[in-house]
Amino acid sequence: MKKGKQSKPLSPVFEKIKNYLYIVFGATIVAISFNVFLLPNEVASGGVSGISTILNGLFKWEPAYVQWALNIPLFIAGVLVLGFHYGVKTLVGTIFLPLAVFLTKDWNPWTLNPLLAAIFGGMGVGFGIGIVFRGNASTGGTDLAAQILAKFTGFSLGKCVAIIDGMIVISAAIVFNIEKGLFALIALFVTSKTIDMVQIGWNRSKMALIITEHSEEVRHAILTKIDRGLTRIEAYGGYTNNQRNMFMVVVDQTEFTNLKQVVKSIDPEAFVIVVDASEVLGQGFTPA
Repeated sequence: MKKGKQSKPLSPVFEKIKNYLYIVFGATIVAISFNVFLLPNEVASGGVSGISTILNGLFKWEPAYVQWALNIPLFIAGVLVLGFHYGVKTLVGTIFLPLAVFLTKDWNPWTLNPLLAAIFGGMGVGFGIGIVFRGNASTGGTDLAAQILAKFTGFSLGKCVAIIDGMIVISAAIVFNIEKGLFALIALFVTSKTIDMVQIGWNRSKMALIITEHSEEVRHAILTKIDRGLTRIEAYGGYTNNQRNMFMVVVDQTEFTNLKQVVKSIDPEAFVIVVDASEVLGQGFTPA
């Protein structure tokens, strides 16, 4: 694999500072997205923020106060039921997010188009939550409620999250209207995809499995022309039971076309399987 400079690990103190900065920055992005996109358009896309949107629509209750009133008891319940393994960072996220919502509550809406609000609000919330996750924390809320529900029901965590968020979206459809409920579903979907994007990263790689009769020539070409490492795997044909050499190699998307051309020029009959590799850690790729 390609050579590169090894990143020097941060000291424990700077690592903690970096994580807290992730929490503060991520929670601020979530709060801004909530106040300029979701709340003014009554898009209740799940979570405690969705509940606060519904209660604001019904009773004009201040969303920040509602989020504090729900987040803090949920955190305490999570500690009592699940144990104190969330740490101080999750407590910081639980308290700071409503504070950021309160501090940005007077920001003017950036759009009053519910579809645009659902899309860009979902992106903003997902981006912010993804950053908080990178700080090894969470903003608490219904995530803790889902974990408590999972413990007592035996349901998977993903199913419990879907149940809680589904109930919030259905409530939004009842309180506001069906259309607002559909916009909330759009925002919820965009949020989940954006979180995945932030967690996995923008870079995409390709993993190729190559079976060829010209194994030595292909190995040498990948090492010298593509400048990537590879792994030799002993494989056996399912029909013939003959032993074959198979190479596993991971390349950037920009190098993939060159890899195909190199293998094809050496062995036009080579059998190549290509799959997406969403995250690759190690030398030559993302530092582990």
